[in-house]
Amino acid sequence: MEELNELLQQRRKKLEDLKTSGIDPYPNKFTVTASSADIRKQYGHLTPGSEDKTCSLVVAGRIMTMRLMGKACFAHIKDAAGRIQIYVKKDVIGEQEYEVFKTLDMGDIIGVKGSVFCTRTGEITLHVDQVTLLSKALRPLPEKWHGLTDIETRYRQRYVDLIANDEVAGIFRLRSKVIKTMREYLDSRNFLEVETPMMQSIPGGAAAKPFCTHHNALDIDLFLRIAPELYLKRLIVGGLERVYEVNRNFRNEGISTRHNPEFTMIELYQAYADYNQVLELCREMITLVVKECLGKLETEYNGNIIQFDGDWKRLTLIGAIKEYAEVDFSVPKTLEETKKIASDLQVEFDPNTSHNKIISCIFEQCVEKKLIQPTFICDYPVELSPLAKNSKSNPEMVERFELFIGGQELANAYSELNDPIEQRKRMEQQLKEREKGDEEAQLMDEDFIRALEYGMPPTGGLGIGIDRLVIILTNSPSIRDVILFPQMRPENV
Repeated sequence: MEELNELLQQRRKKLEDLKTSGIDPYPNKFTVTASSADIRKQYGHLTPGSEDKTCSLVVAGRIMTMRLMGKACFAHIKDAAGRIQIYVKKDVIGEQEYEVFKTLDMGDIIGVKGSVFCTRTGEITLHVDQVTLLSKALRPLPEKWHGLTDIETRYRQRYVDLIANDEVAGIFRLRSKVIKTMREYLDSRNFLEVETPMMQSIPGGAAAKPFCTHHNALDIDLFLRIAPELYLKRLIVGGLERVYEVNRNFRNEGISTRHNPEFTMIELYQAYADYNQVLELCREMITLVVKECLGKLETEYNGNIIQFDGDWKRLTLIGAIKEYAEVDFSVPKTLEETKKIASDLQVEFDPNTSHNKIISCIFEQCVEKKLIQPTFICDYPVELSPLAKNSKSNPEMVERFELFIGGQELANAYSELNDPIEQRKRMEQQLKEREKGDEEAQLMDEDFIRALEYGMPPTGGLGIGIDRLVIILTNSPSIRDVILFPQMRPENV
């Protein structure tokens, strides 16, 4: 720590020296005419030893390497498009300017102007005739960032992670393209992008614990939304027949490699559709995203090659448990029998819970991790899906699917329940579950019931986890790797 303090003091001394010499270390603006990528693309035809003296380009970036050689210096600067080598010579920029340049540090941001040449080793380089300091860095970049053992430091100081690690910036560029491609797909099919409240008086649309805050002027408690579902359905009632929202959700639950208290989903609703039509939309949209973002229809994730082309596997929840856990719940079982099966499988469950919730625990703990290739799991018990429509072939089940890829849930969809009387019964049952201690059971939303009473057409709804999709497409080990600023415990705790 003493060495770091000394380095900080040295940089502050340089800062004061710059100011004393009349140099502004933090000017207001700088006009850039080209990026590093522009230069490499436009002048990539130059042969080793050749130069284009007719051009005069202005680039800005952060100094990443410096190699002083007396009266000349080779350096690399990094901008948003990548890195470019620069060549600074004392007799070109002038003695005084060169002396200032030699005092610059790695991490300083500079602007340079010059012509382009190709070195004898074949590297496109800017022959600099003017240097401008744009921002003096008072902290040194880590010398061996890739070797840090404290990975939390990378998440906590994402700004340094992005500077030092080109692959990290690539993850977030891909993430942006994923969302852009989804928007384009839905916009082209007449979906309307909307925004719904992030602060709600009644949290609903998912089984989760909300964050609570207080609005002083209204003197009411409000909750950060756990899902936009009930508001998006209100819009279907209002006649906006195809809507979607790229939404930020907040859930007051544990943090893991797959969970962050705030996360991003895309949620959509299509009138006059059921879960079968939404299933095809889901498959088609994700396939397009993979092709556009990766340029192919396969990717490696967690040691497996995930194939997105062709038909995706489709199983019922009961069928998946039979296939992967070798338990047949199509044959009726008592609650005690179900508990024994779960115990034999070493599945953790609440001993006071129901038959269907134990089945869900068996699926989550014994089956999910085995669903590597894209797989739709369909038809869930009514108890597990209070907002979904009953199946016509089996009223004890609802028309619902979840998509699993790489052993994790990626999407959830229903044929939406639009019977207001049945929906009220389901919510009343959820209230009873809350009274028994289930903090994630949903609350009664009278305004939502009132909206359904005006009539909602048959509707299919779908939610896709953006973070988890990016995890798979980038082969990232944790959700923290694909969220720019994941939630962290304060440093002083």
